[in-house]
Amino acid sequence: MGEGIVAGLLRTGLVGKEDLLVCDIVPERRGHLSETYGIKCTGDDAEVVRRSDVIILSVRPSEMANTLVSIREALSREKLLISIAAGVTTGFIRRGLGQVGVDLVRAMPNNPCTIGEGMTALTAPEETPVQRLEEAERIFSSVGRTVRLEEYLFDAVTGLSGSGPAYVYLFIEALADGGVKMGIPKNIAVALAAQTVLGSAKMVLETGEHPAKLKDLVATPAGTTVAGLYELEEAGMRAACMGAVEAATKRAGEISAR
Repeated sequence: MGEGIVAGLLRTGLVGKEDLLVCDIVPERRGHLSETYGIKCTGDDAEVVRRSDVIILSVRPSEMANTLVSIREALSREKLLISIAAGVTTGFIRRGLGQVGVDLVRAMPNNPCTIGEGMTALTAPEETPVQRLEEAERIFSSVGRTVRLEEYLFDAVTGLSGSGPAYVYLFIEALADGGVKMGIPKNIAVALAAQTVLGSAKMVLETGEHPAKLKDLVATPAGTTVAGLYELEEAGMRAACMGAVEAATKRAGEISAR
């Protein structure tokens, strides 16, 4: 995810390569990032914090506590700290930083951010100035769309847009398998299914119409589409999707660091 953000920042020109400094503890990853994007890399996270105005923490949730300890001495009040660690609350980060005061934003991006089509939810504690939240929005707008939400909804965000790409990939696979069952070659069936999902999603976003209305425009009386929709309803697709979001939300709450 961190690499996807780097690529988005450079692709949109929001920052120049000379203004980026990335930390990775794996030498091979540092070599890859430096060679691919022409950016400076280091293995010292405190160095990144000292030399940067905006710091994005793209670490595993299990590594967050140790990371906060290692960087807190290098932080200062004028810096902006953005965390994209799933399940790690701003309260947990504040406690990990101790007495260090810093503007803090929590972000929940998803997998399609790596190709510039992501969805990122953003939140911040009350003491974080709104201008800092707007700064974070500009950063994540370079890799897709953004929304602001209260932090108590972030487990649900994880269950919906965080885990959602996996549900969509499964749907694309199943849709394509249906085409194969009906005789379409596999590679063509996958392309048909994927482009259909992409186009349908863009219709929802760009028209602003409710998905139900767009669905009804496709489903003509006694036609092919309504026959297919009937099968999906009979199989409980709607309830299954809602249940998946609920299950993922509950799991996010169970493993979160609060």
